[in-house]
Amino acid sequence: MTGKRRGNKSSKPRKKGISRSSRAELQFPVSRVERYLREGGYAQRLSSTTLVFLTGILEFLTAKILDQAGKEAQEKHKKLITPQHLETVIERIQHLHPLLGDGMKSLLYEMVHAKDN
Repeated sequence: MTGKRRGNKSSKPRKKGISRSSRAELQFPVSRVERYLREGGYAQRLSSTTLVFLTGILEFLTAKILDQAGKEAQEKHKKLITPQHLETVIERIQHLHPLLGDGMKSLLYEMVHAKDN
């Protein structure tokens, strides 16, 4: 071959890429979830649909917790969601106990009582 390049033969500009998050209409970044899973050594092989599904679940759980915490703050006539509101909501939702375990309780305890130190 005489110095011709193979591949992109057209002179059209490349289209801008569309992220997996925007394709799935998610707010959370699918790529970041993938990076955390790979760096953490949780899985060697990951399907792209698995990543989108997991990101959707994380987004849903976060939205549910924050929605309930917002209602809790509103009931107490507060404008800001505090760690105390999050703690109350997480303790109230029974389905989250097996998922979060005691690790979340200790983290929330540290956040709530950080002002005391």
